[in-house]
Amino acid sequence: MRSLLQFVGWALCIVYTSVPLFWFMIHPFADHWRVQRRNPYRVLLPGWIAMWILIGFATSHWRRIVLYENPWTWIPGIGFLLCGFWLYHQSTRNFSGKQVGGFQEVLQNQRQRLVISGIRGRIRHPMYLGHFCGLLGWSIGTGLAVCYGLTLFAVITGAIMIRMEDNELELRFGEPYRIYRQQVPAFLPKI
Repeated sequence: MRSLLQFVGWALCIVYTSVPLFWFMIHPFADHWRVQRRNPYRVLLPGWIAMWILIGFATSHWRRIVLYENPWTWIPGIGFLLCGFWLYHQSTRNFSGKQVGGFQEVLQNQRQRLVISGIRGRIRHPMYLGHFCGLLGWSIGTGLAVCYGLTLFAVITGAIMIRMEDNELELRFGEPYRIYRQQVPAFLPKI
């Protein structure tokens, strides 16, 4: 059972880690994707899956390095996983499926609106925080060095992605987003 949980944790950390990389394919090139005749997801989704495979190969050598083994670590690990799921749920309450999936970023003639209510009234990027909580939950629970390494990589790439996304949203929505950006923290909510 332990080895199955470690494998699942490693695999899910690969997926979580690739999320900022996926958005790197979208945000800097949004204008390019919008003028394509065919649906950009015909390229983007296979590209994202290719990332999973590449990250898996790149980290497979370290996936059996266990920093610690203690079943009690699953208590805080599950707490972080539940926090991540709660953040995902809250993130989708005032966001359409198209917004969550990035369709409005890459498809032509998509009307976009700035959403600053709900969880986004406290944190600008709750989905990224949800990803981080998921990564941290699997890292703590499994004790795998590779999960911690993937978490660190995701934090670094996520921080870059948040900055890029904020700049793009400021260009798109102008002054309302600038005000929102000044009032609401990007990643960690004010207590």
